[in-house]
Amino acid sequence: MQFLITGVAGFIGHAVARKLASQGHQIIGIDNLNDYYDVLLKQARLENLASYPNFVFVHLDLANRDGMAELFNKYDFDRVIHLAAQAGVRYSLENPHVYADSNLVGHLNVLEGCRQQQIGHLVYASSSSVYGMNAKFPFSVTDNVDHPVSLYAATKKANELMSHSYSHLYKIPTTGLRFFTVYGPWGRPDMAMFKFTKNVLEGKPIDVYNHGEMSRDFTYIDDIVESVVRIMEVIPQYRENLAYIKSTHNDNKAPHALYNIGHGSPVCLMDFIHALEKITGKKAICNYLPMQPGDVQRTWADTDDLYQVIGYQPKYDVEEGVYHFVNWFRNYYRI
Repeated sequence: MQFLITGVAGFIGHAVARKLASQGHQIIGIDNLNDYYDVLLKQARLENLASYPNFVFVHLDLANRDGMAELFNKYDFDRVIHLAAQAGVRYSLENPHVYADSNLVGHLNVLEGCRQQQIGHLVYASSSSVYGMNAKFPFSVTDNVDHPVSLYAATKKANELMSHSYSHLYKIPTTGLRFFTVYGPWGRPDMAMFKFTKNVLEGKPIDVYNHGEMSRDFTYIDDIVESVVRIMEVIPQYRENLAYIKSTHNDNKAPHALYNIGHGSPVCLMDFIHALEKITGKKAICNYLPMQPGDVQRTWADTDDLYQVIGYQPKYDVEEGVYHFVNWFRNYYRI
């Protein structure tokens, strides 16, 4: 099949593109290569993908309405995996307009392209951030998510609503994936795993927020990729006779579905740091700080419905995942 993957120079986009290209699919990948973090790392990911003859890169910004329309006119996509977005909870406090451009206008341009071409299935990235102040654990897609604590989270919730409306109006199958703290080789430099590893290896302090009283549903990149590839074949169907007023996210008329995509077992931040210390052989110098604005104390994904439909359970625990990341980090930066 021919896939469009947005954000292909990003962490998850690169990994998904590599998996699908290795299976023989034609991949058209787009990215704007912005400088939110090290552009050299993004270019290195693209160089890694360039070895596949069935991979084509297009330098394009999602917010470019005309450019996106031309892209959909040029190629006949079977599936779209929309992973591009302006990421980062904390960055959204300082640069809010970038989030409107990338996450709202950009998402609309993808939806319009899918509508014009009647794409067989659009899978798009949402985020665990949508759960905001939710106090019920584990987080379920049936939970109310109307209390975001960051603009980033609000834009991802908006993406879900926009997608649902297009699915309802135009019968386009769409699936949203709420990602939970993805980490692993080729990861983002703004994420804790990357920052912690760099500073621990260099003997520098690491910032530990909420004095270490935090936990995350850390999910290794290979488990994420396998889940994304499998969910591509679970295509939501339009159900004419369903009583819409009784609907839930995955039981409604519109061919739209939502899933949490995580490990399903939260890990305390300090346990994560201890695993890093064990693998690097170095003691972390912790700089304990209060909770940051826009952050949450705990995340935990209820993933039962996802694993029921794709038949896959995550294989990597934190210690194994950290081991693979540290090895990649040392090799990439020649430490």
